[in-house]
Amino acid sequence: MPVTTHPESLNKVDKEAVQGFTFAYGDGIGPEIMEATLRIIEAAGANLYFDEIKIGKKVYESGIKMGIEPGAWDILRKNKVFLKAPITTPQGGGYKSPTVTIRKSLSLFANVRPSRAFAPYIKSNFPDMDLVIVRENEEDLYAGIEHQQTTEVVQCLKLVSKPGAERVIRYAFEYAKANGRKKVSCMSKDNIMKHTDGLFHQTFNRIAKEYPDITANHFIIDIGAALLADRPQEFDVIVTGNLYGDIISDITSQVAGSVGMGGSANIGTDFAMFEAVHGSAPDIAGKNMANPSGLLNAACMMLDHIGKGEVAATIQNALLKTIEDGIHTGDIAQENFTKKRVGTTEFTQEIINRLGEKPAKLKPAAPSNAGSIKVKTSPFVPAKKSLVGADIFLDWYDKDRDPNFLGPLLDKLAGDKLRLKMLTNRGVKVWPNGLPETFCTDHWRCRFVRRHENDDQLSTDESYTEIDYTEITALLQKLIGEGLDFIKIENLYYMDGERVFSLGQGE
Repeated sequence: MPVTTHPESLNKVDKEAVQGFTFAYGDGIGPEIMEATLRIIEAAGANLYFDEIKIGKKVYESGIKMGIEPGAWDILRKNKVFLKAPITTPQGGGYKSPTVTIRKSLSLFANVRPSRAFAPYIKSNFPDMDLVIVRENEEDLYAGIEHQQTTEVVQCLKLVSKPGAERVIRYAFEYAKANGRKKVSCMSKDNIMKHTDGLFHQTFNRIAKEYPDITANHFIIDIGAALLADRPQEFDVIVTGNLYGDIISDITSQVAGSVGMGGSANIGTDFAMFEAVHGSAPDIAGKNMANPSGLLNAACMMLDHIGKGEVAATIQNALLKTIEDGIHTGDIAQENFTKKRVGTTEFTQEIINRLGEKPAKLKPAAPSNAGSIKVKTSPFVPAKKSLVGADIFLDWYDKDRDPNFLGPLLDKLAGDKLRLKMLTNRGVKVWPNGLPETFCTDHWRCRFVRRHENDDQLSTDESYTEIDYTEITALLQKLIGEGLDFIKIENLYYMDGERVFSLGQGE
């Protein structure tokens, strides 16, 4: 199989090719399934050149903890499209996942993961299942910002941005439009996380109005995940946050019948990466057992992305016809429908032999317009901010962990201008008027606001009036002087007249 590095060095067959992609063989079964995929792409007449980069195990072993050879970035930038086989990231020792590094470094904001049943040829309880999950890919808890703040408490920051939410949600609607899909469902947990997940849900509602021909609905993530496991055929396109999308895309792959069939795309404004959803499976590496379908489906998504939708459909239909004819690798073989059990090499050749054919019973693939999707975000409009308080977090411990000792002490230190409005521990209000049964750790949120003469008569929102930054810094100095260990501060704001911080549980 010729693998070239530049358009000018193409073989005679590919003389007219001016478009290419970057690929990496990866680890474990990666080289086998990549070789199979490249063979099929060439046999289908895609007329592309390939540039190889090295990532994964061998790069780690050379001493590069990122797992990506330094020169790879220039090749990735040149082609702007990357087909990646599975890689193995060593455990511990500060090693970084190349997949995550590429997603974040090249701003691949949307992970697109189709889940389709191929019943009855591949066992599934949901033969009509055919959905796509569009997952936000850069933010949320996967921003990876974590700190141990006290002896007992570790935090992880959940970050959701307006442009981040808008990009992935708009992409989901454009994807549905480009692929003739009729419904987009949003999943969040904004009944609990009213500001982070609330922003995501509100953005979904706003953008949905721009697509009146597409049905839009919303599910709380827990019931949404349950419905996916029970009635996945009722969903079409799903858009959700990073963590939720990671979880439910595995649920859908499992109930579809085979994780080994799944491919995914990671889409950015100027770059895209395509990969199988399964891992490197080192236990079967080199044994001619691996199913290349996941990476092949990812490659078809890549072909759609670069405007070769006809070639993608040709390959997918050959794959479907092979499966329909009962030619199966071991992972999808079943007694009633497998006529011939084959290895990687044989399966690849059977697909090549069927190029140009279509399945008779499974729904044939059609060219996609996914590559035409362009996503823009709204222009930046700064909000008018008013500082109305501060949550100062303390590392404080005594044998009784008594908020009725700490609360009055902090209120006294707050002085004449500020007051301690409440103490919470793990989000639950414990002072004033907390319950003695509430368990407390050594991690305390201390909410300070403007002191008023009639504090007891004010409603919750009325108690938040503007304060000055210097009042907070003066308070911090008092806390230091008292020997109290403040570990973090979060300013409390109103933006454009709206409160943009959460109340304490019980406040």
